[in-house]
This record gives sequence, C-alpha cells and structure tokens, in this order.
Amino acid sequence: MKLSNITTEDLTKFVGLLTLEQKTLIHGNQYTTDSCFNEIQDLNDNWIISVEEMEFCTNIEYLWVKDLPLIIYEPKLAPPLS
Repeated sequence: MKLSNITTEDLTKFVGLLTLEQKTLIHGNQYTTDSCFNEIQDLNDNWIISVEEMEFCTNIEYLWVKDLPLIIYEPKLAPPLS
C-alpha cells in the first residue's frame, strides 16, 4: 500500500517502512520547517516513520519518503516496571 491509497480511517494504523540506509539518510533531518524525522523501530525491528511525517514532508531532499511502502504499525512492548 502507498500513501496515496490510504484512507483517513487508516492513518493511525500504518507507518512508512525504511531500509537501514534510508533511516541513516533522514536521521536528525527536518521533513518540514521545525519538525525532524523521528524514526523508530517497531515490534519486528523494522525502521519506520509516521504517515504524518511522510504526508507533510516538504524538504525536497526527502520527498522520496512519500513513496515508502506502508506497513501496519506494531509497537514494541514496553519493558516491565520494577
């Protein structure tokens, strides 16, 4: 699935899938003025970014994120509190 195919209802279900190389390219960089990419790992150790970061990216160096494949978001489990 691609960003252009996503419905409003599905915005919170999906994330953009990054390769390790793509993660390294965007790390610490802004996708729009005053907003930096926040790449994280999911339950399966995939590097991902939010659909919002993809959708609102205006930085011409990173417009390719709009074409990332989408996967269903599976958050990592929080470590137990001691």
